[in-house]
Amino acid sequence: MRRVGLILVVLFFSWPLSGQYHHGFPLGSVTFDELNLNVYAPDTTAGALVLDEFGEAYIDNGGDNNLLLEYHVKIKILKKEALDRANFRLLLRKNGTAREWLRQVEAYTYNVVNGSLKKTSMPSSSIYTTSLNEYRDESIFTLPEVQVGSVIEVRYMLESPFFFNFYPWRFQSDIPKQKSEFWARIPANYIYNISLRGYLDLTMNESTLVKDCFTPGGGNKADCSLYKYVITNIPALKEEEYMLARSNFLAGIDYELSEVRRFDGVTNKYTKTWKDAVYELNTYESFGVEIRKARNIWGEKVTKAIEGKTTDQEKARAVYDMVKEWFLWNEYYGKYTEQGVKKAFESRKGNVGDINLSLVAALQVAGLQADPVILATREAGLPNQLYPVISDFNYVVASVFLEGDYFLLDATVPLLPFGLLPRRCLNGTGRLIPRKEEESKWIDLKPREKEKKLMSLNLKLIDNEFVGDLSITSYGYEAVDKRREIALAGSKEKYQAELEKRSHDYEILEYEVENVTDISKPVLEKFKLKVTVESFTPDILYLNPFFIRQWESNPFKSNERFYPVDFGAPLETTFMLNLEIPDTYLVEDLPKSTALALPQGGGRYLCNIANTSNKLSLTSVLQISKSVYSPEEYHALKELFNRIVSTEQSQIVLKRK
Repeated sequence: MRRVGLILVVLFFSWPLSGQYHHGFPLGSVTFDELNLNVYAPDTTAGALVLDEFGEAYIDNGGDNNLLLEYHVKIKILKKEALDRANFRLLLRKNGTAREWLRQVEAYTYNVVNGSLKKTSMPSSSIYTTSLNEYRDESIFTLPEVQVGSVIEVRYMLESPFFFNFYPWRFQSDIPKQKSEFWARIPANYIYNISLRGYLDLTMNESTLVKDCFTPGGGNKADCSLYKYVITNIPALKEEEYMLARSNFLAGIDYELSEVRRFDGVTNKYTKTWKDAVYELNTYESFGVEIRKARNIWGEKVTKAIEGKTTDQEKARAVYDMVKEWFLWNEYYGKYTEQGVKKAFESRKGNVGDINLSLVAALQVAGLQADPVILATREAGLPNQLYPVISDFNYVVASVFLEGDYFLLDATVPLLPFGLLPRRCLNGTGRLIPRKEEESKWIDLKPREKEKKLMSLNLKLIDNEFVGDLSITSYGYEAVDKRREIALAGSKEKYQAELEKRSHDYEILEYEVENVTDISKPVLEKFKLKVTVESFTPDILYLNPFFIRQWESNPFKSNERFYPVDFGAPLETTFMLNLEIPDTYLVEDLPKSTALALPQGGGRYLCNIANTSNKLSLTSVLQISKSVYSPEEYHALKELFNRIVSTEQSQIVLKRK
């Protein structure tokens, strides 16, 4: 087991907590049927299976009246790749002297040895807690003697002083579960916003009133609402192509504290309105206060940058370019400044907050209607839209209102043209944080440009070799990607060398690229090529016409999809081939022309092939017209890509006369 800087061994059996595992399934209830299980029929690919899982969260009547979670799980190991399920890692929150604790850990491994059940206990010395940073500890432990066929069982208690987020529960994970059950016992004077997430239906959803269940002392007592939730036969939720953060779609329950009605009659409200949240952000030292400081810093440079500019669009572009050129991003996210706008300005380096809040200030100095927009990146999950949860947001960009529309700007990426956000920011909606709190609203994080590519290939068959020229024009996000690849290579020549390593089907004889530094224009690449020809007999030649850009497999594997397909931005790829054949050859076989459209203008794929005398022409067009497709549109989208893959596996076959 790996060990990271031992700080504290955590195993407490003598603490006077009221939680004593009163509910759920019994400890040690492992059967030979479970031990002899070799494959899980509903999902034969599963490496492990949760046989049973139970959790119960409630507020302790003793001690410091902390929040407690009793957790119990039983897991079957089916395949070798799932042996790491024996490793448990729990992140524990802390803030100053307040911290979460792991208590009363019990862990066992069950195996069949010589026909008998063998139970192995995990020693307390296997539990380690280390400090990760100012706000997180990590507790880790590994169960012993785990092998394919084992059943492992773990039970523990978590104690937390942080009431704001009552323990969230996830019914679903990346392995299937036969059953997951969660109980929440919430005193009537604690009011939580409760939200159910995911696409799975609850098998059981019950609530009952428990009289006088909360007795914190001093003669005070309150009734509780006891919520019981169960889901059975839960499929694994695995990462798939064109998927936002998996956490968005895991079936689960989230809680956020709205208010506490104290026994002395005072009510403390915790969940805020957006008007309250915007006011707090605008007066917060590392957000609104820093924007005001930055206005004083950027005044002189902004005046010079917009000199001679007459329209707001010209001024905004000039300021955006100036701030982009000034800063180097340190690769850290954040909606708040890290070192402050003054230090960031002087060092010409900062995190996302340092740079983009400076951009907001500079745009304001130019007399433009500019405000920050906070958002969650694609990997961070979608923010709660029912009420403000500021911790959901991990990023900030600038908005500028021009000609009746909001343009969103991110100055951390030098290669981004005006109005184009990096892909990491294309995640639903962001929240506008204006100077007037009542004007705050959600802003769609829609891409202003497509991922667009146009390819034109002209080939001629000479002495059993295809030679010719290729041009590739990249627009929008395709152009951003191309410029990034060239920049990472270090030079055009080094990038050409990398292309030559990747090009197994053709040899690059010459290469030129235009508009690499002019981000207002598409990137244009020009090649001279010699193409490798497959020939199994001297008189027959084979050429896959899609060798420049080929969909070799369908990115959509699942039979069903219960969450959206998210491309980030619409796609458009056009490929044109002109092939000149000598009179000594005839066309033996060609890819079939095909056309398929998605419903309601959602996209299309077409491939047209014409054979005229000794010239072949082929045009294929793929258009994905939307960024996001609903689960109901999944089957049509999957069939579209089936057709694409089938077509692009085809060959042109030429036979010598």
